[in-house]
Amino acid sequence: MLAGLDVLAAGRFRALRGRRVGLVCNPTAVTRGLVHAADLLAAAPGVSLAALFGPEHGVRGDAQYMAAVGGERDPATGLPVHSLYGETAESLKPPPEALAGLDALVFDIQDVGTRYYTYQATMMLCMEAAAAARIGFVVLDRPDPIDGVRVEGPRLRPGFESFCGLHDLAVRHGMTVGELALLFRAERRLDLELEIVPCRGWRRDMGFRETGLPWVFPSPNMPTPETALVYPGMCLLEGTNLSEARGTTRPFELFGAPWLDARRLATDLARERLPGIAFRPASFVPTWDKHAGVRCHGVELFVTDAARFRPFRTGLACVVHARAQAPDRFAWRTEPYEFVADVPAFDLLCGSDRERKAIEAGATVAELSRALVPEERAFERRRRPFLRYD
Repeated sequence: MLAGLDVLAAGRFRALRGRRVGLVCNPTAVTRGLVHAADLLAAAPGVSLAALFGPEHGVRGDAQYMAAVGGERDPATGLPVHSLYGETAESLKPPPEALAGLDALVFDIQDVGTRYYTYQATMMLCMEAAAAARIGFVVLDRPDPIDGVRVEGPRLRPGFESFCGLHDLAVRHGMTVGELALLFRAERRLDLELEIVPCRGWRRDMGFRETGLPWVFPSPNMPTPETALVYPGMCLLEGTNLSEARGTTRPFELFGAPWLDARRLATDLARERLPGIAFRPASFVPTWDKHAGVRCHGVELFVTDAARFRPFRTGLACVVHARAQAPDRFAWRTEPYEFVADVPAFDLLCGSDRERKAIEAGATVAELSRALVPEERAFERRRRPFLRYD
């Protein structure tokens, strides 16, 4: 199959010919042959690439999560790079002066199919800025790496918006960035000239390994497609004092804390009979982030059936059983998270305080799961008009 960038090149850059453009990108913006979009467009006939825009982690992908990205000049192309992830919420959207003189913004970033992964929020803010500037917006589409079939997780309720959730989507939305752009334009009522350069040969049921595309990790803690598959649930641990294994070679596929009993935790999780997943007792020492340099005990996740696996329910189960072991040691994250200081991070990730309050009240994993079903079905209906692939 071909991603949108390859399709654009095969069509001799027809969508961009005669236009002065800015490119929103990171290291994932590569062809099947690993040529970066910035290098490709800088040499494309009839295309004037004028600027680059860097999301969280930066154009070259070397900044850690929630670390501000500064403006710079790209060493490979010599083009100015405008940061879309600075010290303030206002830095997340391109300012009017950065768009002056452009005919269009081009977006080419590999998303991971999860509401709280910030690249689709960056795209939406760029779309709003492009609409205000009366310039076009072109999405070079890429596959949803955890498939475009399954939807999972709660909705985002008003009052719980943040950069890890700016628009009401299911946590696992099952959409490509091109399809999300169509949904954003309609639901946010943007007067915007939007063009999607589609993938060619992608089926909705494909896992990323089936595509044959190179996996360039889209952020420092997303090293493999398997990481992306567990991320819609295991990112919930960012809202707690449990380690999601940042600072190890298997972030999000491991989790734990110094005070947990790994064997008991693995046994308790196995008793939930969650589909498509198995657990192994494990210990690890994070080199940085939470519990850096301290031995943590927890579990390693093994996805045994990707089609049946439900990552969000699995993440909830991990929080429920880890908290049950030592409620006096467990804590919800209270520090500011993604530019929001007055709402717990766990609530921002879930999209409301419902899941946190239910866990505190002793809800079972089955009870938490049942509450998700109506919202998942509602989002499946909402997304249907915007799906572009069989």
